[in-house]
Amino acid sequence: MPPPAKRTARLDIHLDPTSTEPVFAQICAAVSGDIAAGRLPAGTRLPPTRTLATQLNIAVNTVAKAYRELEMQGYIEGRGRRGTFVRDQSGAAREREVMRFVTTMHSLGIPLEETLDLVRRAWP
Repeated sequence: MPPPAKRTARLDIHLDPTSTEPVFAQICAAVSGDIAAGRLPAGTRLPPTRTLATQLNIAVNTVAKAYRELEMQGYIEGRGRRGTFVRDQSGAAREREVMRFVTTMHSLGIPLEETLDLVRRAWP
């Protein structure tokens, strides 16, 4: 898990009220674009839904829908009361976690095949 962000990012989102694209989709496009461009690096804490809704003068449920969609697409992750954070898009966090798991299993003396069996049984 990446270290907690030092502060919450201020998102610069401009909604187009004349667009046929739904507002939640405009938010998704703006946030995913900022992530892809590197303006929102991994570990950045996003504003709470209420804060962003107030900033954009829209309903909280609209922001919540956008955050859910961004989470399903793998751009962000909710961490309960700690907030919503930009996920590591490079795969570095995945690699770290896999190496931690492999090192632990190896140090316990569990062979590869048994480890794979354990993972298969635990996989949802």
